[in-house]
Amino acid sequence: MKKALALLLIVFHLTACATYQSRSVSFRPPQDYANFHDLSGLQVGAESFADRSAAEDAFGFDIRAAGLLPVQVVIDNRSGQNVQVVSGQTFLIDDTNRYWKLLSTREAAERVQKETETGAITSSAGKGAAWGAAAGALLGLALGIVSGGNVGEAVVKGGVLGGAGGAVIGGADKAGDDRQREYRIADDVREKGLEGKQMSRDALASGFIFFPGEARSAKELRLQIRYSGTGDVKIITLKLK
Repeated sequence: MKKALALLLIVFHLTACATYQSRSVSFRPPQDYANFHDLSGLQVGAESFADRSAAEDAFGFDIRAAGLLPVQVVIDNRSGQNVQVVSGQTFLIDDTNRYWKLLSTREAAERVQKETETGAITSSAGKGAAWGAAAGALLGLALGIVSGGNVGEAVVKGGVLGGAGGAVIGGADKAGDDRQREYRIADDVREKGLEGKQMSRDALASGFIFFPGEARSAKELRLQIRYSGTGDVKIITLKLK
């Protein structure tokens, strides 16, 4: 009886390690953030997740160990124009006054995939493509409003964007499933990311932009915003501490 119970406990433990539960990440309206900025009706607030414990609690895995520093951005667009955050001119400034460029969707996904495959951010029971797919799926769900290059045809009409869902992703049963899950990481990121899209007027959006984990701290966020109607470009600097 004791042996059977012990075996059941082992099976339960391994199953728990191999299955990943994504977490929803809440947000507050822009006005509730200490760094709230109102740029002619474009209301913006932001919060960094440079603290490792807070980041892991929000994402459900050690995203800092995966080489990412997440910053949550909340935008309430009352400017009367469609807008986009220009990724190539958006920077994180650390405590030593160094500037860090944000990572593209592809770069962020590759970092998560690399670290999960080596087991750097999971236990041995959970490492590999299966966990990588789970973390990649959450990363895709959580990706925020970033835009680089030309504006695409797709326009975000409104609602809350960039929230993480609650899907459960388990371990792989065979090598073929492992390979499929590897591909799902990049697919999920591309599918859920908003790179190259506009945010329409009167839209409320919350999401994450990701910076290199080599940045140890987050003092300020320098956002560049482009207004689609006029083509004007504005810079918003938000203090993160």
